[in-house]
Amino acid sequence: MVQPQLAGVKVVDLTTVVFGPYCTQILADLGADVIKVETPGMGDAFRWSAEPARTPGMAPGFMAVNRGKRSIALDLKAAEDLAVMRELLRDADLFVVNVRGKALERLGLDYDSVRALNPRIIYVHCVGFGQSGPYADLQAYDDVIQAATGTATLLPRVDGNPSPRYLPSLIADKVAGLHAAYGAMASLYARARTGTGQLLEVPMFEVFSSFMLLEHLGGQTFDPPNAPVGYARQVDPYRQPFPTQDGAISIVMYSYDAWDRVFAVLEDPEFIAQEKFNVKGGRAIHQDELYQHVARLTPNFTSAELQARCDAAQLPAQIVRDLSEVIADPHLAAVGFFTRREHPSEGPYFEQAQPVRFSGCPESEGRMPPLLDEHGAQIRAELPQKPN
Repeated sequence: MVQPQLAGVKVVDLTTVVFGPYCTQILADLGADVIKVETPGMGDAFRWSAEPARTPGMAPGFMAVNRGKRSIALDLKAAEDLAVMRELLRDADLFVVNVRGKALERLGLDYDSVRALNPRIIYVHCVGFGQSGPYADLQAYDDVIQAATGTATLLPRVDGNPSPRYLPSLIADKVAGLHAAYGAMASLYARARTGTGQLLEVPMFEVFSSFMLLEHLGGQTFDPPNAPVGYARQVDPYRQPFPTQDGAISIVMYSYDAWDRVFAVLEDPEFIAQEKFNVKGGRAIHQDELYQHVARLTPNFTSAELQARCDAAQLPAQIVRDLSEVIADPHLAAVGFFTRREHPSEGPYFEQAQPVRFSGCPESEGRMPPLLDEHGAQIRAELPQKPN
């Protein structure tokens, strides 16, 4: 569903895969007209990230991050298509791009050149690394950024397996896309006040370093360091989902009294009554022992029993679901998170809602993920003047 906050905002989107497209999808969900510029024949590489339902180039990941956009195929190395691109930019509000700087300069699509066409434009450059640092010209993908930020060493801290591993999610891409989206909207607000556009650089390495080190800089926050890096609660090997008779459940004991309640729920209040757990700081000092004992007790119950008991005791808890089961979650159904739609070429599919809701803003059904160049003729016909 589309909301109208950015209605009337024109976005030219020269991005691929997830980082940039996630940013522009958020803008489209908020009502902006996002024109996705793609390479003829191939299009966005993410179109080919998995087997399509019907049409080559309509992979599920592409559909998930490109709803609400219009697609035009332009060969920017061809003078005629480059002229079309320039005309699109002439009255655009935002230009979101993840092409590296030197290639943009060769095309005449660097910030200074685009600003000469349109002084009010907000130029959002999605880059791997900040352009004033020694990594400026390096390529960046999610795996590379997880490695460079130390994220690949988090799981070894938890389970003792020394092999570095990626978190199995495009988490760096998505976090960077969110930062690009809020930066773009903040720039629109600034332009409304000042009348001037600006260059907005969004470097994935710096963005994800900030995101991960928020809690994990740990003792290195201070000079000299007073403790190791890593937030101890997050890398505690015993703070994991607890086994049950028929699966597993997550139970969070964050407050002091939550430990009393969880052992009451698990029918072993005598354990937490020990003196060592009831002196100042005792529960923090012996936290691993507490987690381990909870894990010994939870297999006495089914997951559903523990969920009901934790709910009654006001303990945060959720049954561990398989990834394939989330689409049937009753809460997500009640809030309308998944909408079943009929795509003209792909047939029935499920679309995920924009999760942020605004009171007083009517929602409308948005455009479906586009086929490559689906809107090319329409967009060309809308050009303010015929390119020379």
